Amino acid sequence: MRPLILITCRHEYDDDWSPPLVGVRRGYVDAVLAAGGLPWLLPPDLDETTLRACYQRADGILLTGGADLDPAHYNEARHPALGEVHPERDRVELPLARWAIADDVPLLAICRGMQVLNVALGGTLYQDLPSQYATSIDHQAGIHQRRWDGADHPISLDPQSRLAALLDTSELVVNSLHHQAVREVAPELRVVGHAPDGVIEAVEARHATFAIGVQCHPEQLWQTRDPRWQRVFAGLVQAAAARAAAR
Repeated sequence: MRPLILITCRHEYDDDWSPPLVGVRRGYVDAVLAAGGLPWLLPPDLDETTLRACYQRADGILLTGGADLDPAHYNEARHPALGEVHPERDRVELPLARWAIADDVPLLAICRGMQVLNVALGGTLYQDLPSQYATSIDHQAGIHQRRWDGADHPISLDPQSRLAALLDTSELVVNSLHHQAVREVAPELRVVGHAPDGVIEAVEARHATFAIGVQCHPEQLWQTRDPRWQRVFAGLVQAAAARAAAR
């Protein structure tokens, strides 16, 4: 059977008088399907009992991109340049990340997802790179150019990392659509990727079978600019399948 991959979602409003929609950008769903997994879209406002029940049925977890995390989760006051926050997503995704690492459930964390993973395990974030980090790289280039599949800046990967093995390279160019980034790294994570300016671009959990976080958006790259990224989604699905078979 194809493994069940839990994909975190958000609320969207298509007008000011209708109830919210629940969803995620299609690239995540397409990537999981192409890798052989079954995507399961998780609403962002579940109570803990329901969330736990969903988690226990999942074979793997995909933490998706989106709005900023509330800095209260890492004991900081809000920076003036903090963007929109979604408390309901924080309440769902932070526990999911902790449970997945504790139980060795395969996990792929993308953009906000990588930041969630870091904060869930005790790390902190730059709330706003332009005002808190000196760099000449535009980490919001994709936003400014209004495109998701740009070649915005290079990153370097640890050649000994699982991510480098999956991509079969330690140097590649990625898209970039974020203004927050990992600051203090959680003890359970190790940094495996950097931008040229030192901003952390990839992490892996030290003791997990499969737990990878990336700051770029590979779900928007694998079909257009760089098909190697599909191997990362395949790695998640394969690890989830192995877990499902062992249960």
